[in-house]
Amino acid sequence: MSTEHLQESLARARFEVLPLRGAVDQAEHLPPGTTVTVTASPAKGTEATLDLCAQLAGRGLRPVPHLAARLIADRAHLAAVLDRVAELGLAEVFVVAGDSPQPRGEFPDALALLRAMEEVGRRPPCVGITGYPERHAFISDVSTIRAMAEKSRHADYVVSQICYDPRTIATWIEQVRARGVWLPIHIGIPGVVDAHRLLRISLRIGLGESMRFLRKQHGVVSKLLTRYTPEELLDELSPHLVDPACGIAGWHFFTFNEVAKTVQWRHDLVARLREVPA
Repeated sequence: MSTEHLQESLARARFEVLPLRGAVDQAEHLPPGTTVTVTASPAKGTEATLDLCAQLAGRGLRPVPHLAARLIADRAHLAAVLDRVAELGLAEVFVVAGDSPQPRGEFPDALALLRAMEEVGRRPPCVGITGYPERHAFISDVSTIRAMAEKSRHADYVVSQICYDPRTIATWIEQVRARGVWLPIHIGIPGVVDAHRLLRISLRIGLGESMRFLRKQHGVVSKLLTRYTPEELLDELSPHLVDPACGIAGWHFFTFNEVAKTVQWRHDLVARLREVPA
């Protein structure tokens, strides 16, 4: 794979932020036109996600709100949310089940919300869904495979959940394609994040297999004592970018609002790639 291709893929990478205080200031580090996905917080609700999207759009970025099924009460609420998405000039949303232990209303999962979006006649032009390369801690493999097959009929692309093992990600992509799902895949990887925070998040969302993989790698534990960088993961997965059979659309950085560190890391990596002889 050419360094030019990797540079180009890094330049158009997506960044994910949380609707927390300081998110707008962090997003100021991103170049205009960058796609920024905004998660949905059970504590703050969908409106906080859309409010942040409005601020980001006003700063020349391309925000994509997460619509969490379990935070939406009913079809009237859904219609109001999608109307506001349209009013903000947003052409894309990302549909997830959400982290709320109990649904607020009639939508228990992403599939239910995807179907309802079409039924109310307000589906945005572009819709993304989540994929799980690693065995989910709380949902059976059979369920996640069936859910992706069903959700893919209502979606335009997939973003993979965090996984630290490049071989697991590559195998998952092969299996997704073998099952006949051909949506473009954005590979989700952590940005440059405080290691202790990333470990806590990884354990909370059930990435046990990934954590075991990290512990087996020489030197990884000592690196994680300070900060995590995705460079090794990026290096292992980059060759798959140019394989048409993989259908990889690019990178999706989970920043956990440490945007400045990830942007600086990307800048430094691109600078090093430019120095590599052709």
